[in-house]
Amino acid sequence: MLYYEGEFDTQEIDLVCVEEGYRCLVSEHAGGLVGYSDLPQSSLVLCDEITSSLLTETALVETIAVVGIGGSTLGIKAIDRLLRSTTPHAKKIVYFENSDPVSIAEETAQLNYEKTLFIVISKSGGTVETLSIFKHLIATFNIPLQDSKQIIIVSDDGSILSQFADHYSIKRFVIPSNVGGRFSVLSAVGVVPLLLAGFDVAAILRGAHSFGERFWDRQEDHLLHKAAFYVANAKNHPINVLFSYSDRFEEFGKWVVQLWGESLGKKNQEGERVGLTPISLIGSVDQHSFLQLIIEGPLNKTVTFMSVKHSNETLMIPEMNLPFLEKSDFVNGKSFDTLINAQCHATMQSVAQSGVSVDEIIWESVDEVSVGEMILYYELLTSASGALLEIDTYNQPGVELGKQILQTYFNH
Repeated sequence: MLYYEGEFDTQEIDLVCVEEGYRCLVSEHAGGLVGYSDLPQSSLVLCDEITSSLLTETALVETIAVVGIGGSTLGIKAIDRLLRSTTPHAKKIVYFENSDPVSIAEETAQLNYEKTLFIVISKSGGTVETLSIFKHLIATFNIPLQDSKQIIIVSDDGSILSQFADHYSIKRFVIPSNVGGRFSVLSAVGVVPLLLAGFDVAAILRGAHSFGERFWDRQEDHLLHKAAFYVANAKNHPINVLFSYSDRFEEFGKWVVQLWGESLGKKNQEGERVGLTPISLIGSVDQHSFLQLIIEGPLNKTVTFMSVKHSNETLMIPEMNLPFLEKSDFVNGKSFDTLINAQCHATMQSVAQSGVSVDEIIWESVDEVSVGEMILYYELLTSASGALLEIDTYNQPGVELGKQILQTYFNH
């Protein structure tokens, strides 16, 4: 269960924009052009398929190697990090993402090939980092490709990677054509590796579905208010900070940064450059770094504070009085849970008092249902913001340009 509080809901919001945002999302959803909000329901069928056909085959697997980048891995890593501490039986997941040779060599050296399942993920099927690393793994372990039971492919139907899988009779799963990579974590992209690793994916999907039902029934309009506030203030407050008070949110923050940045940094219909710049911070660590800039730097930011009401770890600060260290004795006997949440609220109050607009998302606890809710929350918030900015939320022409230029380096 999630709670939403703070300044954004009390700001003067243009209700016309709120209705326009909702209308645009309904139109996208009804027209079938954008399909991520259907995944919480449709992916339940995928869960059943994997459970019946692959769980037994992969029972002896100890490590899942995910080969992908960007939207093909960030959502998986976010869920893995959020739920790992409460899913102790989950198999290890390692990630081959960047074309950094040091990282590739280190991760490869740690693999026990005989007990590793390789899941190669690329929506387009032609991601150069992913294909290059895949080739490296094939060569390193001399992986037999024909009818391989150690490789799974996840890609668009008809992509070159899917054609490769069919050529060698390798098991593959399809990403729906109307689901973009950065919106795809609740598709086969996330469902396949997370379910095979042992996470309760069905519960995550149920959480997302529940939130979606409430959103379409207009029970979650605070999301639309937030999007309207962001867009109305985009020129003066173009930077949006997610300040999360738990280390478990670090990978989730990276997922939000990609979702937000790649979706909302565009040229609008008039050719004007628009966008909302995302920054992800972790409290209380970044109270000792970035906070100074928020409070006394330019007033060009909004901040969302995120915290967990009840941690699954009860750890107490000892009743210990040490000479010269008495300054910190005021928290003796309190839990670290109490301390980090108090730090969150004190920081939020200080930021608000400095003139920065803030809001707060509180997790009752970090569980599968809440994870599913929060994934769909940020996806819908991104779509609503993009609609009000009057841009194509789902393309990435700037990224594609870089890929085209990369090819020229090797074609001369």
